Amino acid sequence: MNSKVDDYFDRLTKWKEELSYLRSIVQIDQLNEDYKWNNPCYTYKGKNVFIIAAFKNHFSLSFFKGALIIDTLNKLSTPGENSNRVRMFKFTSIEELQASESIILDYIKEAIEIEKKGLKVIPKKTSIDLPEELRQTFSDSKELKTAFEALTPGRQRGYLLFFSQAKQSETRLRRIKKYEDRILNGYGMDDCVCGRSKRMPGCDGSHKLI
Repeated sequence: MNSKVDDYFDRLTKWKEELSYLRSIVQIDQLNEDYKWNNPCYTYKGKNVFIIAAFKNHFSLSFFKGALIIDTLNKLSTPGENSNRVRMFKFTSIEELQASESIILDYIKEAIEIEKKGLKVIPKKTSIDLPEELRQTFSDSKELKTAFEALTPGRQRGYLLFFSQAKQSETRLRRIKKYEDRILNGYGMDDCVCGRSKRMPGCDGSHKLI
C-alpha cells in the first residue's frame, strides 16, 4: 500500500468506508498502488491499469483501456458519450461491491492481460464537423489552418468538441479566438508549457498555461 493513498483516505469525507473496502479488494500481487491525478491508481509494470475515485453520487473503478475488456455482463459504463477508451464500474454501496467482488477481480485480471500483451485502444473514427466559424477563421488565416491540421487527432478532437458545444455563434467565435495562440504553438487545450498535459504525472498543473 502507498502512503500517499493512505493520506488520501484520511482526507476522505464521503464514500470513505466504501472505497476502503474497494481498496482491500484490488490489492493484487501483480499491481502496484500509486497516487496519480489526486486519486489511487493501480499500475502493472508502470502501465496504468485502473483508478478509483469518489464522486458526489457514486464512487468508481475506471479502467484506462476498458474499451478492450470483453464486458459480457454489461457491467461497465462510459464516463461520457465521447469516451473511446475508459470504461468504469459505478457503485453506491458496500453491498454492491460485495455482490460484484468476483466480477471486479475477473475484469482486473483481464485488464492486466491487456497490458501484458501490449494491446492499445484504437480510437473510433467519429467525424466531428468543423463549426462554420472555424471554417471562416481558417479561410482568413492559412497559418492557423496549417497549425491545426498539424495537431494530433486527439488534440484536434478536443478543440472541435469544445468549439462545437457552444450554442451561440458569438460564443464559438470567442472560444476560437481565445485558443488561436495555443493552436499556433502546437498545444492542446490542456497542455502545459512544460510539454506535458496538466493532468498527467510529472506536472502538477501549476505551470502557467500559454
